[in-house]
Amino acid sequence: MNTDNAALFNVLKHLDTEQRNPDTMHIDLADADEIVRLINNEDRKVASNVAERSDEIAEAIELVSSALSVGGRLRYFGAGTSGRLGVLDAAECPPTFGTDPEEVKGLIAGGKDAMFEAQEGAEDSPEAGAEDVRKENIGPLDVVCGLAASGRTPYVHGALKEAAVHGAKTIMVCCVPASQVTSDLNVDVMIDMPVGPEVIMGSTRMKSGTAQKLVCNMITTGAMIRRGKIYENVMVDLQLTNKKLVERARRIIMLFSEVTYERAGELLDQTGGRVKPALLMALSGLALVEVEKKLEQHNGFIRAALESCSA
Repeated sequence: MNTDNAALFNVLKHLDTEQRNPDTMHIDLADADEIVRLINNEDRKVASNVAERSDEIAEAIELVSSALSVGGRLRYFGAGTSGRLGVLDAAECPPTFGTDPEEVKGLIAGGKDAMFEAQEGAEDSPEAGAEDVRKENIGPLDVVCGLAASGRTPYVHGALKEAAVHGAKTIMVCCVPASQVTSDLNVDVMIDMPVGPEVIMGSTRMKSGTAQKLVCNMITTGAMIRRGKIYENVMVDLQLTNKKLVERARRIIMLFSEVTYERAGELLDQTGGRVKPALLMALSGLALVEVEKKLEQHNGFIRAALESCSA
């Protein structure tokens, strides 16, 4: 065994994600019912692990919200399952919150092909992570979030270090204690969630993947809430890209106001399919030009705009 291999072997030997789970050592003898129970018992622990990092996740939300409000961007960087989760979260932002696809994007080691077929060696290059940061023209207005179950993925470390050089804010999301992440990585927010050994040793697409998915959901959803994309607990900046979303938009307008199905459709036509101004028109009775001024004055927050209409 050469020196590099020996060093990596010793690191992996002590990682939480590489340990055997004492509660599932008999899973190879279990029937289907028992397998489900064992996996579900482990999955139940994940939400509690995530809750222990509530303060750090809230800090990440504020970083991302502040960045997006001044024209910055969020970029996820990950490999394997972690990378796919970042791409998934980013891809859902435009239809859900009406964001520009360039605002939130996920990058995965190995490129687009790695989304559909494992490119296992791609994660081993910190230079590839740094190069992807440069290709994205990351700068001081941006936030780069690294996703790595083990906390040690070279591609992710390379991206985070390069992002810091260019003045971007950095976030690390991992599923081992921060003490198991190499000491030369300094980030603005460390979200370390030690979920413990996986049901199947080393299969970090399981509990670790679930934990990272929960955090990504909270970061982007929280940032969008802070930017006025939600009214009460309903998304009002969705893009009407299919028939289901068109009908959802009508229902949202009807839910908060007394307009008919037909009138809701007319308001959406007048606003070019934008739910937020259509809803404010329904609630206030104001014309589109007045509603748009109110929303601009109140940074897109419907509650504040509506209160000013009443005043």
